[in-house]
Amino acid sequence: MLDHIGFDLWSEEYDKTVDVSDAKNTYPFAGYKEILGNIYHTVMEKQNPIVLDIGIGTGTLSSKLYENGCTIYGQDFSPKMITLAKGKMPNAHLFQADFSQGLSEPLLKQSYDYIIATYSLHHLDDARKVSFLQSLLKLLNNDGMIMIGDVMFETREDMEHCKQQSKDTWDNEEIYFVIEELKETFPSLCFHKVSHCSGIITLVN
Repeated sequence: MLDHIGFDLWSEEYDKTVDVSDAKNTYPFAGYKEILGNIYHTVMEKQNPIVLDIGIGTGTLSSKLYENGCTIYGQDFSPKMITLAKGKMPNAHLFQADFSQGLSEPLLKQSYDYIIATYSLHHLDDARKVSFLQSLLKLLNNDGMIMIGDVMFETREDMEHCKQQSKDTWDNEEIYFVIEELKETFPSLCFHKVSHCSGIITLVN
């Protein structure tokens, strides 16, 4: 797994890397733009919502929400990515910290209409994903929603098939969502499949 220095070095090339994979419909970013578009349109159904973006990166999605009246909170463990995001959203509330160790204290004092995470939570192991999602549900306002767009699969068999197809490009250090297993803890979870290796999870409180 990349540390924050690795992500700092990658930050300026990150968006370009994503675009190439998405355009070629290949693992890991096949469906990326559709995922961001879906989350964007869902969030914008509410007027001036308060949004927390976990693993905000360079602010690709949140900057569009910010430009259209959303109040943005965010956390990322790369100082360089936070700097790039802050340049797009000067009045956003951004914090540099590793979310695998939890959210920054100021973020825990706020409640949110939407909590979003795109291509970030795969750095948590399966047990930590569950406990982290449970903690996030407590931060939602009434009628609030968690939306996660990421590499994810309906079954472990689907994931193994993608791994075999991807061969040398597969990242063995990332831990992807397996929907049928996650539903054991969150039976009301909704899953929207976007590509052969990606989708969107929604959870409500």
